[in-house]
Amino acid sequence: MNKLYLIVPALLLVAFGGIYVVHSKDAAAKAAMVAAEAERAAAAEAAKKAEAETRAREDADRRAAERLAEEKRKEEEKAAKWEAASKQIADDTATYLAQAEQHGAEIKALEERLAALRAEKDRAAQAAFDLAKEVEAARVAKRNAELEIQRLVEMTARRAGTTLGTVAATP
Repeated sequence: MNKLYLIVPALLLVAFGGIYVVHSKDAAAKAAMVAAEAERAAAAEAAKKAEAETRAREDADRRAAERLAEEKRKEEEKAAKWEAASKQIADDTATYLAQAEQHGAEIKALEERLAALRAEKDRAAQAAFDLAKEVEAARVAKRNAELEIQRLVEMTARRAGTTLGTVAATP
C-alpha cells in the first residue's frame, strides 16, 4: 500500500495538473478575450467620447458663430436705429431752425411795423397836441382880441364922454 500512497496522489497530481493546464489555458484565453473585449469597449467608448467631444466642440463653435452673428446683427440694427434717430433729430433740428429763422424774420418785420405804427401814433398825437395848442392859442388870441376890443371901445367911449354900459363889445 505504500506504493499506492505515492502513485494515487501522483496520478491525481498529474490528472489535476492536466486539468489545471487545460483550465488555465482556457481561463487565459477567456481572460484575453475579456481583456480584448474590454479594450475594444474602451476603444469604442473612447471613440464615442472623442466623437461626442468633437460634436460638442463643433456645436459650441456653431453656437458661438451664431451668437457672434446675432450680436453683430443686433449691433448693426442698433447702429441703424441710431443713425435713423440721428437723421430724424438732424432733420427736425433743421426744420425747427428754419421755422425759427422764419419766425424771427416775421418778428423783426412785425417789430419794425410796430415801431413805425408807434412813430406814426406819436406823430399823430403830436399833431393833435399841436392842433389843440393852436386852437387854444387861437382861443386865447380871440379872447385877448375881444378884451382889447372891449378896452378900446371903453377907452373910446370915455374919450367921447359916454359909456356903453352893458353893451357887449362883440356881437
